[in-house]
Amino acid sequence: LVGAELCIRDSRTALAMRWIVEAARKRGDKSMALRLANELSDAADNKGTAVKKREDVHRMAEANKAFAHYRW
Repeated sequence: LVGAELCIRDSRTALAMRWIVEAARKRGDKSMALRLANELSDAADNKGTAVKKREDVHRMAEANKAFAHYRW
């Protein structure tokens, strides 16, 4: 799962999986399987690094929504 390329048609799912794997790689657990399991468990409980990243992205999008109509 981690090393192989997956064909995901939904970009939201692909981005979420990318954030979860990235957060799992940064964890300090012994094996990647344990890191990924813990990150998935945290994501299911709406906590963890991947969920924080999602909240940050949504916060930035909300903050910049007022400027969306400008053509720079």
